[in-house]
Amino acid sequence: MDQAPTPDPFAITSLEALARHYEAPSERALKKVAPKLDDTARAFIAASPFCILTSIGSNGLHATPRGDAPGFVTCLPDGELALPDRRGNNRLDALRDIIEDPRVALLFLVPGVAEALRVGGTARITADPALCARFAERGKIPASVILVSPYEVYMQCAKSIVRSRLWGDVPRPAGVPTAGQMIAAHTGGMVDPAAYDAAAPARNAETLY
Repeated sequence: MDQAPTPDPFAITSLEALARHYEAPSERALKKVAPKLDDTARAFIAASPFCILTSIGSNGLHATPRGDAPGFVTCLPDGELALPDRRGNNRLDALRDIIEDPRVALLFLVPGVAEALRVGGTARITADPALCARFAERGKIPASVILVSPYEVYMQCAKSIVRSRLWGDVPRPAGVPTAGQMIAAHTGGMVDPAAYDAAAPARNAETLY
């Protein structure tokens, strides 16, 4: 018979205990969240060939990789994101989740860029023929398009990607907004973009661990 796990005397089981265990976040970290897509977020998404879509439903949580040519997720004029559902294994985990619970999150990555872009929102699924046709690739039209209405948009700092050396020596592509530019845009100018970016290497090295 399996033995019950030994209780962990160091377990953190309350929000109060969690707050005591960590330093408080900076004002800048709290204020860098934007409620909708801005020009810097749109430019980042346009450069991204890969994102992770997370969803939740009665069968639990799912995180699914989504990828195609840069800009395969399109920012629509009304502020929604359009994500074509390309051919897969037809398990439809994320789509089933969205029908049960529309809350989703997206994590966008750009090769060579140490920052990531996080988007939280509510999703719906459409089989609108005209919209699906916009995403035709090699003569194949996606069966549906996931539309996401963002309510939380913010830049994730570079530390995790720097620590992992995920991109190796891949150069940063031109035209992708920098961390300083995105934080300045999302906080209403709390930082000077050029100064923030110039100080980033030393700051990251000092706070990496």
